[in-house]
Amino acid sequence: MTESGSTTLWMSRHDVDIPIYALTASVATARRLALYRNVRPLHFPTLADRDASLAAAEKLLLERGVVRRGDLIVLTVGEPMGQAGGTNTLKIVRVGGHA
Repeated sequence: MTESGSTTLWMSRHDVDIPIYALTASVATARRLALYRNVRPLHFPTLADRDASLAAAEKLLLERGVVRRGDLIVLTVGEPMGQAGGTNTLKIVRVGGHA
């Protein structure tokens, strides 16, 4: 989840074969992210609650068919939510593992 796309830019600089899904509410950020290597921006509303946001992000990725139950995903998020420049959390999640 990203406001500015800064963390996404850093991640895209690494030559990996894993897609980077950037979830953002900002159309301008999504357009810029579409130019980064291996980044796929998705529209995602900004939620104030971190846990609700993480669950909603997982649900969106499942609905889009880009992950399956049991897959491992890495999520980055900053707090307070909705403010650029605050990435301070990296969370490794097994999809469907907390439900």
